[in-house]
Amino acid sequence: MNKLRRAVMWIGLTLIILLVFLSIYGAFIGAERAKSFVNRLPLVVYWSAFLLLLIVALVVFRRLVRVPGLLLIHLGCIFILAGAMWSSEAGHKVQKRLFGIDKIPAGQMTIYERHSHNHVTLENDMIQELPFSIALKDFQIEYYKPAYLYIQTRDGQGWKIPVEIGAEFPLGPELGTVKILRTFENFKITIEGESRKIIDDPQPGFNPALEVQIKYPDGNVATRYAFDPEHFPGHIYPGDRFLLSYRRVISDYVSRLRIIEDERIVAEKDIEVNHPLSFGGYHFYQHQYDAEAGQYTVLMVVSNTGLAVVYAGYWMLCIGVFWHLWLRHFVGFDVGSSFVHIAARIKSKNK
Repeated sequence: MNKLRRAVMWIGLTLIILLVFLSIYGAFIGAERAKSFVNRLPLVVYWSAFLLLLIVALVVFRRLVRVPGLLLIHLGCIFILAGAMWSSEAGHKVQKRLFGIDKIPAGQMTIYERHSHNHVTLENDMIQELPFSIALKDFQIEYYKPAYLYIQTRDGQGWKIPVEIGAEFPLGPELGTVKILRTFENFKITIEGESRKIIDDPQPGFNPALEVQIKYPDGNVATRYAFDPEHFPGHIYPGDRFLLSYRRVISDYVSRLRIIEDERIVAEKDIEVNHPLSFGGYHFYQHQYDAEAGQYTVLMVVSNTGLAVVYAGYWMLCIGVFWHLWLRHFVGFDVGSSFVHIAARIKSKNK
């Protein structure tokens, strides 16, 4: 028995040291490569061996069962590993083969505004279907306030002016003033015959702009338009002194989703980064969006299989560490050991 215990201890120490090096290596290769790396066959064998060793340790070392803190720590690790393995791609294949559970491990969906579908694109570019559809009611991009108008002269002078409609800002006695007249979300020029009209088009599109009035020291007035350089680089008029640009910093992007099942809306939620929609055994995360026109959203679809087990494992691990390092000293006795002693005393009295 002592040899078995020593073997378990040395194997456990070896696996923990290997885990440290694997964690360091995974941190340097990036999230996507690390995900592929930890799901390779040699690593699957490693995780399985680690899980089995933790179970064997509970059988071989009886103190791990008697002491609540140590028991919770080891059970927490077992739950975390088991839940993670069950939620992996290999775990999903096992579920399908043994239990007929056919769930999508992970993928992406691209949905346009006022459209719906149930097709999920997997990492290998294959398509699978959800048992329900996702509709994008609306997509909105939110910005930090205020936005800014950037002005630069040909000789390198520059200003950063907060966008306030109607406010007039001096640029100096030799350059005049600038006044922001209005903003556009979708700037367009319409031509009817020989007339030209500037409009903020309500139709789908995304071309943010500012209408700016420049008053020169000689009394001349010019109307100019500043655009977001990421969408439209703009240009400087021949003879103009200024290059104008309109810049806004994105604070968040929100997708208003609906779940459609049997032609009925059964759930609805506005999702944003770190605030997913959960339905039907899946989590739908805000992943990407249409940076050019803001007309579609890209969702990350992740199965929640095994997630509850992983969360339960983390709770056990945290409570076990807290109990073993602090709470048992504060209480003054070990609950598990006390129960053992009480049971022994009752047994001796009965004799």
